[in-house]
Amino acid sequence: MPPAVAEKISTQPSESENETEFEFERLFSNLNQATLKREAGSLSSAIFLVAGTTIGAGILAIPAVTQESGFLASAITCVLCWIYMVVTGLLIAEVNVNTMCQLGSGGVSLVSMAMRTVGSVGVQIVCWSYIFIHYALLVAYVARSSEIMSNFLGIPLWESATIFSLLLGGICYFGSQRFVGAVNGVLVFGIIISFAALVAVASGYLQWDVLLKANFQAVPMSIPIIVLSFVYQNVVPVLCTNLEGDLSKVRTAIVLGTSIPLVLFLVWNAVILGTITTVEMSSDKIMDPLQQLLSTNEVVGPIVEVFSLFAIATSYIGFVLGLSDFLSDLLKLPAGQSRSLPYAMTLVPPIVLSLLDPEIFFKALDFAGTYGVLVLFGILPAAMSWSDRYSSSSPAMKLPVPQLVPGGRLTLSLVVGGAACVIFSELLEKLGHP
Repeated sequence: MPPAVAEKISTQPSESENETEFEFERLFSNLNQATLKREAGSLSSAIFLVAGTTIGAGILAIPAVTQESGFLASAITCVLCWIYMVVTGLLIAEVNVNTMCQLGSGGVSLVSMAMRTVGSVGVQIVCWSYIFIHYALLVAYVARSSEIMSNFLGIPLWESATIFSLLLGGICYFGSQRFVGAVNGVLVFGIIISFAALVAVASGYLQWDVLLKANFQAVPMSIPIIVLSFVYQNVVPVLCTNLEGDLSKVRTAIVLGTSIPLVLFLVWNAVILGTITTVEMSSDKIMDPLQQLLSTNEVVGPIVEVFSLFAIATSYIGFVLGLSDFLSDLLKLPAGQSRSLPYAMTLVPPIVLSLLDPEIFFKALDFAGTYGVLVLFGILPAAMSWSDRYSSSSPAMKLPVPQLVPGGRLTLSLVVGGAACVIFSELLEKLGHP
């Protein structure tokens, strides 16, 4: 990555002499390292990257945590959670572009953003939360994918885990932006095809009256998993770099890229909850509707496994890109150099940990979804944006990047308050039912 160069910054005088309107068309140029020519970021690849990162193992858990609340209540919850996560992603993008402007370089991760806006305490929160969430999710992805591949190929778990990780990790390491984007696009297309086949097969058993069930009292227990299912913010820094700081393209990529998973989540949940009507509930254990569907339909089973593998693969690519970029920034490695160490640190631990007792890590995932995600991708983006917009500590460093999220302090307060309410309610629930 060459030094960041502003291509065009145009100013237009307003009625007030103290106000200036800035229009950013492009923050810097991405150069092809072989030809040294500009390689413009692809909006379609960016959309697929966001969609692929969002569609992961979380979709497989949604029916299990929403069956008590019912489809209608869970659908409303999904839409609200989607809006919330879109807002926090746009806040991260806004702060990221501001940070790139100030530092004069691309590839700025959450660490640099937190250091500039909320200081060393914020950096510590970012580091530990980000690393914990990413490793926990990567472990879950490798564990689940290796189980599927072992069933298909008849090979040991350690072989399937290694093949899955090295194949997709190698694509991320050796592939160019366009190649990785193309692979992600193929995987997303595979998700759509397998998902359509799944819906076509399972919808024959759909009972439409069941979809009208709504138990809003059971909604809070499903929020952490639904929010976890919409996580994509880890690739927003990569997105901003690939799209050269073009805020219009970044906004489009985030909104459209998360809209695809939203539709899939709603249809998926409707098919599963509308098909399974005899789920048994108990205080200590909730039966997974997906497992019941697998056991009652021999045709659905293989389709679900294929869909699961595609969904996990796309999310795995996004998390590998995000974590390796984060580790490079954390280790202060020059951009484009010494990529082997961050990728080794990203790929190897999940392979090893996934071969241990999986129950340990599923419990960690639940904890990460409840607390880590809402802190890292809920409270923190609002705090960074608040500091970026309203801090008076260094007026000279105020940067003229347009705000991607309207509403000012009220919106930021609602973002923080929403996450805090969920975390507090979960703490009370855990204390009441240890």
